[in-house]
Amino acid sequence: MGYPARLLAEGEQIEFEMRPHWRSMVFPSIALILTVAVGSFVEAIVPDGSLQAAIRWIVLGLAFVLLVFWFVRPALAWLTTQYVFTSRRIITRSGVVARRGKDMPYSKVNDVSFEYTIIERILGCGTLTVSSASDDGGLVIRNVPRVEEIQREIYRLSEADAARRHRGADDLPDR
Repeated sequence: MGYPARLLAEGEQIEFEMRPHWRSMVFPSIALILTVAVGSFVEAIVPDGSLQAAIRWIVLGLAFVLLVFWFVRPALAWLTTQYVFTSRRIITRSGVVARRGKDMPYSKVNDVSFEYTIIERILGCGTLTVSSASDDGGLVIRNVPRVEEIQREIYRLSEADAARRHRGADDLPDR
């Protein structure tokens, strides 16, 4: 699902967009496999009978609740999180029902930095921090795939936006 073009300003174009790195889904996937395995094992060893039927329903209910919290919720969060980089700004959106978002125009970007742990470096992801000239601070984006490339790309887009704004200022009539 791409970012809707109708939400862009006139002349603004999407340069690239992405989701958080797949590593965000490693622990939820392990939780899914373990929950299904343990639930199936308990189902298999409980003998037939009326009391055992109640135990089976309890195990099934507990497995369902655990799957919702350990897998479904993180999977929906991953699926509904977008990082969009346009020709003029950085857009972040997340949330299923209650949505959160933040936009940062390149004109407000002061500094772009990244960091990653050794595991994140091996997996090819990290945390991107975009410092802003505004009072609300910066933008911290976690689990960014190819974080070093994205940092360089933000600098390139920021310089292109500054050149565009400078050209636009030259086109204004003198007063």
